Amino acid sequence: MKALNTAKQQPIAMYLALTILSSSIVWLLTLHATHAGRIAGRIFGYGIMWCPALATLITCRLSGRKMLDLAWKWGESRYMIACYLIPLLYSLVAYLVIWVSGVGGFYNKAFVSQVAHEFGWEGLPTGLLIVIFFVVNGVIGLLGSMATALGEEIGWRGFLVPELGKRMGYTGVSLTSGLIWAVWHYPLLIFGHYNNGTPAWYGLLCFTVMVVSISFVFTWYRLKSGSLWTAVMLHASHNLFIQTFFTPITSDKGDTAWFTDEFGAVAPAITVLLALYFWRRRKELAWPLKNAARLK
Repeated sequence: MKALNTAKQQPIAMYLALTILSSSIVWLLTLHATHAGRIAGRIFGYGIMWCPALATLITCRLSGRKMLDLAWKWGESRYMIACYLIPLLYSLVAYLVIWVSGVGGFYNKAFVSQVAHEFGWEGLPTGLLIVIFFVVNGVIGLLGSMATALGEEIGWRGFLVPELGKRMGYTGVSLTSGLIWAVWHYPLLIFGHYNNGTPAWYGLLCFTVMVVSISFVFTWYRLKSGSLWTAVMLHASHNLFIQTFFTPITSDKGDTAWFTDEFGAVAPAITVLLALYFWRRRKELAWPLKNAARLK
């Protein structure tokens, strides 16, 4: 009975408590698996990314809400296309800065050779191979990336953002949801191997700035489109291009890790500018949010 009352009166607190509880189980399993390879890493990764969805399901059941009310409609095509392209564009800009400045190189010969070997493309010219991999990964790889991103976004933008929107404005929602989203990653960042080799404090700083700033983009599209899938697409595209293409294809020049990936300085600098752009467009959103039904 107490849990039911808490869920009805304080759904955000209930959701966050359940997210931490379920995530803690996967965090402990992940940290315990000190020799985790590709198979275990993938399983644990799927598990942790679906914890927010599990917390949302339980919170909705306890609070009398319906999972079907979490803005499941696909939304307008223009929003979905934009949400696919935006992470690609800010990643491209960030890595062009890295490559042109010389802090990282283009391209990583070992990674390209691995791609050629695994796909059976050894006979292709290097330039053509890179282009084909980029296209195939960007289309087919997106499906797998969306499957994992969906688990997080059911919670972060499906449930949390509309609930916060009943209590604060766009800036507050973006900052609060972004900080929660970032801090949720901290256990694996601090105690695990979810970083790129820089000191923990530096990786945390860069990662937090990047996550909070892109939260302004995620929140804007979620509320503007009325669709949960815009956030899923943004999240999937971000993970896909940074983690599986731009970072691995960049060769190490010694201090490259300080500038690349989600834990280096360049991407956060670009996404802060992007956050400012969407913050200036905040008046395009309907506000205040009286209830979640407006966002279906």
